[in-house]
Amino acid sequence: MILTIRNTKDLDQYYTAIEKSTTQAVEAIRKVESPSDALRTLKFEKVGFHPIDGRPLNFIEQVNQTFTFLTALKAASWLFDRHPEAGGFKLAPGAHAAQPLDVMSIVPDLVGAETFAATHPESNRKIFNDLAKLKLAKCKFRYAFFYSPNFPTGNVKKYEKDHGIEVHCLDI
Repeated sequence: MILTIRNTKDLDQYYTAIEKSTTQAVEAIRKVESPSDALRTLKFEKVGFHPIDGRPLNFIEQVNQTFTFLTALKAASWLFDRHPEAGGFKLAPGAHAAQPLDVMSIVPDLVGAETFAATHPESNRKIFNDLAKLKLAKCKFRYAFFYSPNFPTGNVKKYEKDHGIEVHCLDI
């Protein structure tokens, strides 16, 4: 799934979809009657919903997808301010075959970014894998964005090397 974001109205539309799917999932979870069934229900039953298109998912997948999309949307919002000349952005977070990078400017080869949400940026070597992927990208401006709730937000120089990729921890 590729989302096209040309303005803040587009961003708001996707934030609204995420809020709706989250509300639906919480309502479904409230109906679980037995504590012994709760974890099984969350992992295996389709009581969750895709954050954007609303199709049924298990709740654990909804949590993962929700934070993946929230991080990509926040990155796009940040990039709008930095690169108004980009013509907007196409987002396909986690959809590796949909486009080369999670976030790409509509103007070809201008801006590209990878995004993720994790407990720590180094979990599963995620930041290092994203930087390796971005190093090969032909975009003029390259970024790695992540959300990690216990990590300081802002520019993270520690992960920036000599390959011209900016790294930012976002607050979502």
